[in-house]
Amino acid sequence: MTRLHVHRYGPPGPVRLLALHGLTGHGKRWEPLATRYLPEIAVAAPDLIGHGRSSWDAPWTIEANVAALAELLEQHADSPVVIVAHSFGSALATHLAAVRPDRIAALVLLDPAMGLDGGWTREIADAMLGSPDYTDPDEARAAKTNGSWAAVDPAVVDDELAEHLVVLPGGRYGWRISLPAMISYWSELAREIVLPPKGIATTVVRAAWTSPPYVTDALTSRLRERLGADFRLATFECDHMVAETKPAEVAALIRERMV
Repeated sequence: MTRLHVHRYGPPGPVRLLALHGLTGHGKRWEPLATRYLPEIAVAAPDLIGHGRSSWDAPWTIEANVAALAELLEQHADSPVVIVAHSFGSALATHLAAVRPDRIAALVLLDPAMGLDGGWTREIADAMLGSPDYTDPDEARAAKTNGSWAAVDPAVVDDELAEHLVVLPGGRYGWRISLPAMISYWSELAREIVLPPKGIATTVVRAAWTSPPYVTDALTSRLRERLGADFRLATFECDHMVAETKPAEVAALIRERMV
């Protein structure tokens, strides 16, 4: 089975909250939310396949990640867990809920990315291939703070660079990720949406400033039709990095589902 590097926060013992990062991210991004806003909750935040300190070996698919996450829960959780997931992590969360509903108590999906337009994901993958790295850390920082990280606390940006930016063999700088895996994952995000099963309470946060939006009316309509009263939609006035810019609000949504 694929090895996942797992960041643990909160008290020791069985995991109660599984935190899944987005594409190009890492599990340590959840540290501020877990330690400052949810310190009483046992959290597991893995680096997903091809990210951070987890295995970079293929296959780079949703199914490979779901299998690894299911194994993580078998080893570290003794009851159904709540999942908080961002962007690409949300697609993994709904697939995991579909195949292992016995392991999932509820979902909190932050600006989820799933069922995206294939032409759009190709453009993003092309751009990533065209500019995969940076001259120096200042350029890497600017790439974040001039984009969806603009409203993130500078200290959090500092932590991101310290954990995730590495010197590449040619002397340039890049994120601690497998580029081939990232390109494959952009294709995975163009796959058909998989919805969570009925009975799994699901909160979706739509980031109002994400443009074009990941959370579409079509997605929320399908979730509402499937889940009924178990579905909640919240809109936050922020860009795509929801947990980093609205941690208190995200923590409150998680606590609502921790029953």
